[in-house]
Amino acid sequence: MTDTTSGKVPVVLLDLPIGLTATGVRQEFDSMGTVDVPADKYYGAQTARSLVHFSIGEDRMPKAIYHAYGIVKKACALVNQQEGRLPAWKAQAIIRAADEAIAGSLDEHFPLYVWQTGSGTQSNMNVNEVLSNRAIQLLGGTLGSQQPVGPNDDVNLGQSSNDTFPTAMHIAALDLIDRRLLPELDRLAGVIETKSAAWMQIVKIGRTHLQDATPLTVGQEWSGYAAQLRAALRTIEDSRQDLYELALGGTAVGTGINAPPGFSVKVAQQIATLTGKPFVTAPNKFMAQGSLDAMVRAHAALRGLAVAMMKIANDMRWLASGPRCGFGELKLPPNEPGSSIMPGKVNPTQCEAIVMIAIQVMGDDSAVAFAGSQGNFELNAMRPIIINAFLHSATILADGCEKFRTYSVEGTQLDESRIASFVNNSLMLVTALSPVIGYQKAAHIAEQADASGSTLREAALASGYVDAATFDRVVDASTMVGDGVGGA
Repeated sequence: MTDTTSGKVPVVLLDLPIGLTATGVRQEFDSMGTVDVPADKYYGAQTARSLVHFSIGEDRMPKAIYHAYGIVKKACALVNQQEGRLPAWKAQAIIRAADEAIAGSLDEHFPLYVWQTGSGTQSNMNVNEVLSNRAIQLLGGTLGSQQPVGPNDDVNLGQSSNDTFPTAMHIAALDLIDRRLLPELDRLAGVIETKSAAWMQIVKIGRTHLQDATPLTVGQEWSGYAAQLRAALRTIEDSRQDLYELALGGTAVGTGINAPPGFSVKVAQQIATLTGKPFVTAPNKFMAQGSLDAMVRAHAALRGLAVAMMKIANDMRWLASGPRCGFGELKLPPNEPGSSIMPGKVNPTQCEAIVMIAIQVMGDDSAVAFAGSQGNFELNAMRPIIINAFLHSATILADGCEKFRTYSVEGTQLDESRIASFVNNSLMLVTALSPVIGYQKAAHIAEQADASGSTLREAALASGYVDAATFDRVVDASTMVGDGVGGA
């Protein structure tokens, strides 16, 4: 390999597979000195230092951040090559390494913990070191030499942790939303809509304040569930708009120091091309780096979905309670034995899982909101906790939607005879008599029926307020449900 620093002599990348077979350690260096690193890893000194200083808990930085970082570094290398700041051979080595990071092939070389510097500097340098050493390997150089590809001077050219980490956050968040969460949510809402349509004519008793209320249909009740999910889906879709704005190009404090003119626009265009998403450079880098408001708003949309899903799951498990001594209106699929001591017991486990997911997402949202409020001057240094919480919430919501749909909603059936018995025994059908005999007289009929244990019809006729023909004409549950899903 000759003249690898001038860029005048073409350099061919070696067809070397990913992987280091050396054992023991090798020495890497940074501005603070030398550090021993495992010889079978591509990372360098700053990553090794972070593994010592921040070995806190078991929470590792999500790999999705490193995949997104691969896109960031590839886009920057492409622009730096096009603008003549990197020779083509060097840029292509970085791009090849970045492609491997995007594909997840380098995941084992990204070991850092969530609990690190709040700017994400260690993770940015972890990426820079790995791509640098992998590029050096592809060029036939010596790992750890930082020649002919340096982690700071080449891989990080025109960049800062302060603008690349929030950019990677947005890329990772949007990828998960679009690839997993929205499709799974759409499928769940679609199944509930199908159930709603099938059950639109089945009259059931309504309940408010956990007490009997006037009738509606099962389909109407489920249409409310579907509408909740569709509204949550729209809110999540809308929350993506601010995530399309990228901080990259602001470098240290938003001024763009050490980034060439036009770098932010061109890199955003490259990222948009690489991802197929409408990314643009943030119009105000001081906001993009001093705050994490876009992530806070996006997670609030996830919280909205969690709220809706908790309501739906709780309704379903209550309505399925029984089988003999509860409501028993719904029959959920029996997925697994429910008790280690009570034979034959089956529990609403998918519903319970959704409730726990919702609780976790609400907790994550509190952490995200609190962290989002901690921007100081030109930097919010609470980034790792926010992206970790966001990706966690979006992942369990997406998985929860899939499992809830597959193992609970799709197989849910009705006990129509039990539903009918509740309707027939309800005292709140008396509401239909109010326009005929007045509220007070109708209330007395319901009170007397409840006290005596008689039927509503028996109490009404005994009161003398209404005759049999009028009662039978007016108190008809099928006429009390309205003519659609929206009420009167």
